Amino acid sequence: MTDPVIKGNYPTPSSNKVFARILRYDAILALVIAVVGGVIGYLVDGWPAAISALVGTVMVLVFAGITAGSILVANRFTASPIYTTLFFAIVLGSWIVKFVLFIVLVLLLRGQPWVNDVALFASIVVAVVGSLAVDVVVVARTRLPYASDVRLPGDE
Repeated sequence: MTDPVIKGNYPTPSSNKVFARILRYDAILALVIAVVGGVIGYLVDGWPAAISALVGTVMVLVFAGITAGSILVANRFTASPIYTTLFFAIVLGSWIVKFVLFIVLVLLLRGQPWVNDVALFASIVVAVVGSLAVDVVVVARTRLPYASDVRLPGDE
């Protein structure tokens, strides 16, 4: 007798829509921050500040994208009997990648003559706070049942 829990087709987890929406809104937010930060940076300190604002914004967009993307990738394994283990391994692995990438970027950018530290820091802070706000707004406005993705015995 086969286990009914791992038999059959599994629907796409309902959380995928949430994370896809978060990725879209984060991309829009990053574009706005890059344009505004780049213009303000250019007006204050020229090209070094404009480029630094763009670099900071791209860093946050990449890091936010890695998190949401890892969850979307991990959700592809819902049919696996070790889904929970795979999910946490993929998400934790992405966090480790982000940590290493952040350290490498900090070491590469430190002391560069074309980097304006204030513009880089300001764009990172604004982008992180904006990304957190996007996450809160998207999750708060999402209509999901309390028990989503439930399969009852006899469901085909």
